Amino acid sequence: MSTSEQKTITVIGSGLIGRSWAMVFASGGYWVKIYDNQAGQAARAVMEIRKQLEELEEAHMLRGDLTSTQQLALLSSYEDLAQALEGAFFVQECVFEQLEVKQRVFQEIECFVGKEVILSSSTSCLVPSSVFAKVQERSRCLVSHPVNPPYYVKLVELVPHPETVTAVMEATHYLMIKVGQAPVLLKKEIDGFALNRVQAAIIAESWRLVQDGVISVKDIDLVMSEGLGMRYAFIGPMETMHLNAPEGLEDYMRRYGEGITRVLNSFGPVPDFFGEPAKGVIKEMCELIPSDHQHLSARKERRDLLLMHLAKLKNDR
Repeated sequence: MSTSEQKTITVIGSGLIGRSWAMVFASGGYWVKIYDNQAGQAARAVMEIRKQLEELEEAHMLRGDLTSTQQLALLSSYEDLAQALEGAFFVQECVFEQLEVKQRVFQEIECFVGKEVILSSSTSCLVPSSVFAKVQERSRCLVSHPVNPPYYVKLVELVPHPETVTAVMEATHYLMIKVGQAPVLLKKEIDGFALNRVQAAIIAESWRLVQDGVISVKDIDLVMSEGLGMRYAFIGPMETMHLNAPEGLEDYMRRYGEGITRVLNSFGPVPDFFGEPAKGVIKEMCELIPSDHQHLSARKERRDLLLMHLAKLKNDR
C-alpha cells in the first residue's frame, strides 16, 4: 500500500488540530481537502491557514519546499462529506474528543470510501479498538496522535487497531516521514499510548511534590524547563542512561538501579486533582500566571514561538 503516487488527503474537522494537520500535509505537497459540517467553518479555516502560512514564510519558518502561495493552492474546503472524501487515499479525523462522535464520523466516512483508503484518528486518549468499533473494515484503521501544536512538535504516535495490517502502519509511517513529522510505532494499543503515559507520570509526581510542600510550582517547572527538558529535547531517557555510564545501559543500572527502585517505591498514590488539596496547587499556579484569556493567550504565543525556534534548531543539527 504505497502513498508515493497518491496525493489527496482529507482532513475531517477544521479546528486547531485539523488546521495544523492540513498545514503539515500541504507542506509535503499533498492536496488537502478540509471538511467541516458546520457551515462556513472549513472556509474560515483556510483563511486562518493563509494568515499563518504567510506569517511563517515571513519569519523564515515555513515548512517544506513550496512557498506559502503554493501550499495554500493545495487546500480546499468542503461542507459535503462525499465530495470531501472523493479521491482521498488517507483520511485524518480531527473532531471532538468524544467516543460516540468519532464512531459516528467513521461510520459515515466508510460509506463513501473504498476498502483501500486508510482511516486515521487524531485522538489523544481513546484506544483504536473503541474508536473504530463500528467500522466494518478495521484492518485499514489506526490512530495517528499528534502533539500540540503539530506544526512545531513533530512527534506522531502511530497506534494500531488489533486488526490493523502491517501495510497500513508502514504506509502511514512513510507518509508522516514524507511530510516532515517524526512518527513512532506502537506495537499494540494501550490506554494513554506512550507520550501521555510518560506525561501522566511526570504530572503526577510534580503535583505530589508541590502538594506535599516539597517544592513550589515555579521551581518544579524549572526542574523540567531548565533541567530534564533541556536534555530530553535532544536525547531521550533510554539514551541518556546509556550514555551516562562507561559501559552503557546495563552498567548504568548496576550503578543506579537500586537507587531508582528506592525512589520509585517512595512515590505516593495518584494525586487528587479535583478535591480540596488540589486547590492550593491551582491557587499557586494562578498567582504565577492568571487564568484569564489575555494572560493565557500571551503565554501560548510565547510557547509557540519558542517551539518554532527549538524545531529549527533541531532541524539544523
